[in-house]
Amino acid sequence: MDEYQEIIMGIITNSGVAKSKAMEAISLAQKGHMDQAAARLEEGKAELVKAHKSQTRLIQQEAGGTSHEVTLLMVHAQDHLMSAITTKDLAGHIVELYSRLSRFETALHLTTIGEE
Repeated sequence: MDEYQEIIMGIITNSGVAKSKAMEAISLAQKGHMDQAAARLEEGKAELVKAHKSQTRLIQQEAGGTSHEVTLLMVHAQDHLMSAITTKDLAGHIVELYSRLSRFETALHLTTIGEE
């Protein structure tokens, strides 16, 4: 596998892990585990930083005159990255909503999220 393919696979892998962490965060928040949900969001953000650094490396190479063939694998990697970023952003909002709901239920002395 050449360097270009390794970078692409890194983008796919890191983006996939980031998206999974975001989905785990939603699930944890739904069960009322807000601290763990926040931790998963941070873990996902760290994975996205890795993916973005790989993408930036390719952009810098191209800006420096090294062009790469746009392959289906590269398109797939970009799709994974964009999807992971969107999922992370939405997960952050969903976790915040579950947190607000939990605080509201606690204030009203209702059953809290996850205690069914």
